[in-house]
Amino acid sequence: MAHAELATEQTLLKEIGRTERNRRQIRGWLAVVLFALFALVLVGGATRLTESGLSITEWKPIHGVIPPLTAEEWEEEFRLYQRIPQYEQLNKGMTVEEFKTIFWWEWAHRLLARTIGVIFALPLFFFWVTGRIERRLRWPLLGILALGGFQGFIGWWMVSSGLVERTEVSQYRLAAHLVVACLIFAGCMWILRGLCPHSGDAAPTKKSRSMAAILALMSLFQIYLGALVAGLDAVFTYNTWPLMDGSIVPGGLFVQQPAWINLFENPKTVQFLHRAGAYLLLALALMHMIASLRAAPETTHARRSVVLFALVTIQAVIGITTLVLQVPIGWGVLHQAGALVVLGFAIAHWRGFVGEYPKSTAIEFRD
Repeated sequence: MAHAELATEQTLLKEIGRTERNRRQIRGWLAVVLFALFALVLVGGATRLTESGLSITEWKPIHGVIPPLTAEEWEEEFRLYQRIPQYEQLNKGMTVEEFKTIFWWEWAHRLLARTIGVIFALPLFFFWVTGRIERRLRWPLLGILALGGFQGFIGWWMVSSGLVERTEVSQYRLAAHLVVACLIFAGCMWILRGLCPHSGDAAPTKKSRSMAAILALMSLFQIYLGALVAGLDAVFTYNTWPLMDGSIVPGGLFVQQPAWINLFENPKTVQFLHRAGAYLLLALALMHMIASLRAAPETTHARRSVVLFALVTIQAVIGITTLVLQVPIGWGVLHQAGALVVLGFAIAHWRGFVGEYPKSTAIEFRD
């Protein structure tokens, strides 16, 4: 009996060791995916700020990997661009060389998106067929893959909104495109964090976990509002702080009818909401930090709440600077990067309260 128990224990230890190795590999893979997604969002932000997003007027998921290689191909690509309203109304007289500048931004954005599809799908297939992925992670990872494929369609749906009647893409579709990208980013972060060892510290208060979730969702909502601001070019107006149009709460927030449309199509209202959302997020992060430090200052949860508050504060400073300087490209991209850092850390902080995936079921890899 003792011999059988020893053999069972050794087998269990081997399985746990294999689980740890598999988790390290998957964490490394997801870290690469997160880095690539981070770069993709930043390139997307630069593409928007340089008004390059409509430079490629056709959706070629496969053939589009190869850019124009000859003068004739560049001329053909430029002729396609000359057919859309953005060229006629904003860039009339642009040369082929000037066109190349905006073309390369959009091409790089699309190429990076395709690359992420490859670096997600191929390792996922490898980890799956070699039995390295725990059963509980299979559907979530497949869901992220499917959402990534759908994101490609959303990207083209967004671009197509600016090819016929508009000189830029719809703010609604821009916001949808960015939010889905952030959901993919958040999903990868959630799974990666769940595969990491956790301290096991008890939550400082019963409400701490709920507040961590609220902060994560608020971070995502702020990104959504920021996308509306970008889509309406609202950030190029009312470039003062702390006052906006001469007051804390400016007038004219609901001049359009019906009133609800101002929340999405009035640049002043949208920018005001983005400011108000930033103040609220900062206040909630401060309250969460104070409550955590008072309840259990020595826990990792409390220390993470300090880091989160610091990140939100830095992001607020970057946002104010970007606004006052009237959105230089470098500051605009930095602000978008800060938003993604805050979101990623908020998701990791929330996941910290949930804990890592239980190892008791982690050894069940194969059907």
